[in-house]
Amino acid sequence: MKKDKQKVIGEELSDERLKSLLTLQPAAGSSRDYHILLRAYRYLRANDFARFIPFYLEAGLSLNARDSEGKTLTETITQHHHGEPYLKALTDAVRH
Repeated sequence: MKKDKQKVIGEELSDERLKSLLTLQPAAGSSRDYHILLRAYRYLRANDFARFIPFYLEAGLSLNARDSEGKTLTETITQHHHGEPYLKALTDAVRH
């Protein structure tokens, strides 16, 4: 790995860095909302994901966005062994 591309583990992400995920663009024909939410789920730690969700909602994006198979991220995460804290972040956001 190049020196300027070293992986940083445990680094607290700034709000600006979290918000940069909102600029992601999906492949043609895919849901932008779902793509952004899925990427956040895949690449953020649970606490950063929970911090990201309000920015996502403020941008007018939907937590009910669906993938090409018609599943929401919540439906996808329920099948994952380590998805519990991410599910909590999503359900907490829906309650507020």
